[in-house]
Amino acid sequence: MTTSSPDISPPPLPEEGLDVWFVGNRSALFWLALKSGFWTVLSLGFYRFWMKTRLRRWYWSAIRPGGHPLEYVGDPWEKLLGFFIAVVILTFYIGIVNLLLMFVSFSLFQNSVVGYFGSFIGVIPIWFYAQYRARRYVLARTRWRGVRFGLEAGAWGYAWRALVHWLITICSLGVLWPRMTFWLEKYKTDRTFFGSAKLVQGGRWIMLYRATVPFLVALLLTVGLVCWLVWLDPLIPDSATPFEDIVNGFDDPEAFGYAIFGWQGIWRLLLLAPAGLGLIYGAVHYRFVSKRILADHKFSAGVQMRSNLNGLRISVIYVLGSIIAYSILVIGIFAIVAVAFGLLGSGVFLEAQLGTAEPLAGLPRWLSIGTVAIFYLGMFLFWGVLHHVFVTYPLMRHMAVTLSLLNVVGLTQISQRARDEFAEAEGFSEALDLGAAI
Repeated sequence: MTTSSPDISPPPLPEEGLDVWFVGNRSALFWLALKSGFWTVLSLGFYRFWMKTRLRRWYWSAIRPGGHPLEYVGDPWEKLLGFFIAVVILTFYIGIVNLLLMFVSFSLFQNSVVGYFGSFIGVIPIWFYAQYRARRYVLARTRWRGVRFGLEAGAWGYAWRALVHWLITICSLGVLWPRMTFWLEKYKTDRTFFGSAKLVQGGRWIMLYRATVPFLVALLLTVGLVCWLVWLDPLIPDSATPFEDIVNGFDDPEAFGYAIFGWQGIWRLLLLAPAGLGLIYGAVHYRFVSKRILADHKFSAGVQMRSNLNGLRISVIYVLGSIIAYSILVIGIFAIVAVAFGLLGSGVFLEAQLGTAEPLAGLPRWLSIGTVAIFYLGMFLFWGVLHHVFVTYPLMRHMAVTLSLLNVVGLTQISQRARDEFAEAEGFSEALDLGAAI
């Protein structure tokens, strides 16, 4: 008697498009981030590779195109070994290059400024290289309906293109920023695969200019405000104390207060706050709305994407979430200073000659220092947790539920692709501190 093997093929695709669901729970994410962050602190940072893996698996499983969850199959051991490999390579590269640059700097210019500047410039190509490699690793370890994503090799090609586009953008004073955004994204998208299907980035770079409108409006209003305060109706009239004298008089609060009373319409400085918020909103709006425009022009054979991302909502999420997270960070810093004063005494900050008494001097010094260190690490741990809960989570949820596949006929023709092997995984990204929380 023969037994038939169970059918393990994925369920059939509908003829119409697919919506993307997001089923993650915010409280579950909070406890996952808190627990994994706690172990990261106890392990002095080594557990962060496992923390990142667990968080990615949670986020990926919460995103479900057509009801089928994404899968993240990355291995934390890959990340750890890749980090060590990247550190060894970067140590050798940066050490040799810095030595040569410092030798040339002192030999030709008799100072180290040129050497430090050259060292910074020399790291920039590796920074772009690490960005591309990190994206390639994440895609290679992501699956949907059992089919792997992938990204072709081309990290150094991306690095030199990024350098050229940044140089053009800087020379244009930022006017050609959409051009850089489009061509760098096109380079990555045109090398991206889902199984045997190759993605294509369509459209033209000029289409991204409509995403810059809020930023341009905020920039023009800010420039107009500065012109008003400095030239049209000067905040500091000629009869007032010169600005240089005001700066030099900071040590005398009474003289400084008397000087600023000579300014005209000092209340106008309050207008700089909404101007700054407008610039922040415009920058966030461009960052995410440009992704929506680019997503609408991504396609493959028989597959078409559509994004309904709301620029205003995404900006509010980003700004308010960041304010909450960074407010906790600032409060934590003040709390650490207070604990340090209580455990170690003010002599740590105000010189031991003052002879101030230490309130908790009975504790061993190593225990006091250890307690302050734990508070310090715990503060950044809690900040990271809140950043996940109030920034990353709502952003990913909104981007997921506003994305859909209009045409899925081509998905039936896709076959599996070979597994991409990585020697250093995301090591360069981690070593250069480019690794995000997920």
